[in-house]
Amino acid sequence: MDDSSDRTEGGKQREGSWFLRRRGAIRRSRASEQETSAPAGPGSMAGEPRLSPSAVASSQPQPTAIWTDSHCHLQDDTDPAATLALARAARVGRVVCAGTDAASSRRAVFLANELSGNRAPAPSVGPEQAASAQGTEVWATVGLHPHDAKDGLGSVTEFLDELSAGEGLGQSRVVAIGECGLDYHYEHSPRTVQRDVFAAQVELANLHNLALVIHTREAWDDTFSILEDQGVPDRTIFHCFTGGEPEAKQCLRLGALLSFSGIVTFANAGELREVVTHCPLDRLLVETDSPFLTPVPYRGRRNSPSNVVVVGDTIGKLKGIAPEVAAAVSWLNAEKAFGLGV
Repeated sequence: MDDSSDRTEGGKQREGSWFLRRRGAIRRSRASEQETSAPAGPGSMAGEPRLSPSAVASSQPQPTAIWTDSHCHLQDDTDPAATLALARAARVGRVVCAGTDAASSRRAVFLANELSGNRAPAPSVGPEQAASAQGTEVWATVGLHPHDAKDGLGSVTEFLDELSAGEGLGQSRVVAIGECGLDYHYEHSPRTVQRDVFAAQVELANLHNLALVIHTREAWDDTFSILEDQGVPDRTIFHCFTGGEPEAKQCLRLGALLSFSGIVTFANAGELREVVTHCPLDRLLVETDSPFLTPVPYRGRRNSPSNVVVVGDTIGKLKGIAPEVAAAVSWLNAEKAFGLGV
């Protein structure tokens, strides 16, 4: 969630699958990476795997573009089923609903199970199968936003314990802890409290082997310090990334993914667009953060997951790749980031 004065009105894969074939192509491309990949982006190091456009596009005809919205707040929508249907019509095949406190996290988990029509989730399908599927995958995160850190983490950990004691987190459609982090712009919670609560949630992600979704604003040094002290989770995502090249390099050095929102379409976001151009394809996610951060040309309207196509198209143009390739990147990287392909 990014509430930087941008709120709009209203509040295992089968053999032969597209994913396995594409993953094989990616692995083959890595063997000849120096010949096929673009120069390393910020934070890239010698031998670091990168996903090249040719690797994504090779070996098989591209399926209908199916996008993943890696971060939205669909659980707060007045009619989430209708909004999800619109997203599906726009070729969005997967959304991740981010919790910001215990109540919104409960709603996100409930919605993910209700709209997915399956309490016990099977592994996420590849884009080829998703293109012909009738529904959109819905997944959830559980966490406490830094604005609400002052309220304490107790109710969030209680909810996680409840899920673990029931059918287990693996059956709950919960894929990450967050969104959590530090926000020194508004300071709705004292900085010391924010740091303690963030550190505790990093520990939770490591404990439960879940991804970590980070919200950080004007707090980069402390964010990196806490991650290094607590141990960076294997799958870490910087949601709604708005840092510059130095911050991007450090995030990539830590092994994190950068998730870009509709901000990349804003007229004053030149520096951020430059970061996108240098971000390795296999470290990039696409999100809406809806209902916030509506992209151009729909500014002034309530944002929705269907607009991930607008954000993704913009990113594709910046990266010099076709929309179908950008969609495949969004799908594969979300699968990796949230552990959906296992």
